[in-house]
Amino acid sequence: MTARTSIFTPVLLVGCLIILISFAIRASFGVFQIPIASEFGWLRTEFSLAIAIQNLAWGFGQPIFGALAEKIGDRKTILLGAVVYAAGLVLSSAAVTPEAHQMYEILVGFGIAGTGFGVILAIVGRASTDENRSMSMAIATAAGSGGQVFGAPLAEWMLNFMTWQSVFLVFAATILLVMLALPLMRAPVMPRAELEESLTRILGRALRDPSFALIFIGFFSCGYQLGFITAHFPAFVTELCGPIAPGGLLSTLGIGTTSALGAISISVIGLANIGGTLLAGWLGKTYTKKYLLAGIYAARTLAGVLFILLPITPASVLIFSAVMGALWLATVPLTAGLVGQIFGMRYLGTLYGIVFFSHQLGSFMGVWLGGRMYDLTGNYTAVWWIGLGVGALSAIVHLPIRERRSPVMQPA
Repeated sequence: MTARTSIFTPVLLVGCLIILISFAIRASFGVFQIPIASEFGWLRTEFSLAIAIQNLAWGFGQPIFGALAEKIGDRKTILLGAVVYAAGLVLSSAAVTPEAHQMYEILVGFGIAGTGFGVILAIVGRASTDENRSMSMAIATAAGSGGQVFGAPLAEWMLNFMTWQSVFLVFAATILLVMLALPLMRAPVMPRAELEESLTRILGRALRDPSFALIFIGFFSCGYQLGFITAHFPAFVTELCGPIAPGGLLSTLGIGTTSALGAISISVIGLANIGGTLLAGWLGKTYTKKYLLAGIYAARTLAGVLFILLPITPASVLIFSAVMGALWLATVPLTAGLVGQIFGMRYLGTLYGIVFFSHQLGSFMGVWLGGRMYDLTGNYTAVWWIGLGVGALSAIVHLPIRERRSPVMQPA
């Protein structure tokens, strides 16, 4: 009888730690919006644009760092990403103009790319058995959700006794300190058949494959919805949600205003996301990934339609946050697993990075268009319905994907 291989390998554990810290720092940037704007007297849009640029740079950097990992090695690439990340944070701590912050967020975005999903999921996927791969990727993705849960509250707590500049420096030191665990991330040796295929050949095959194009298109809506909700949902709730009843459950928990409820909704999304991502990874072991992805996008669309059409109350906000959270990053392990299944694991970092660029392009559009349309119309209605439309499109475009195993991954 063959012994079962443990899913919790050193590669997975260290990968989770790096993603946890990387995403905790990234998730905290909204906390600095008011302190920075207040200190320098900037418009709110100045730092918002910096965050949007960070998302776009993350998207541009993902395929670059994925390709670097396949050329110079995973650990060297992750270390490079951490150094760039720290440099962006250190330089940002000394920036005194909006343009400087916006420029340095390019470095931060590239640093997230080097320490985030693309590189980490590729090495975790290669280090996993076929049986454990989907779940391993889900666990690594859920670690990012964990960072989202505690990153912003930690930054808020630190701001009580130090300046925002000092918090940036602490974060820079932290991302570098985590690199001490890198020696444990030993990349597995790839099968000979996969090593013989060049990046150019695999990339050409992917770019000619309609399925790759459909995955690319489908991931755009994920980024759009996540970017819009992260940046604008708290304000949306603050302005449109019905009042919180005095003496009710929320009030007794210290949530007495819709602005507080808007902030809590993001934490609810992060908490629900952990369970939803792990469930998606478990389901991906058994069920067809393209149908799971289509179902996730369809469920997001339905949840969004019901939320916007029904009266917006504290209860509906929390229910929507929990539902959306369960579907939040559930797409990531399934999308990465689908790319690896079709095109092999050897160049997953680069191929997933290209697909992830679509995600970050959508994220940039969600953040920027949300602010732009609000300034023009005074509400988020148009942007919300655009997000639901692209979500429905994503559900449809996943259906014709040809989900097949890469020839180089077939047993000899």
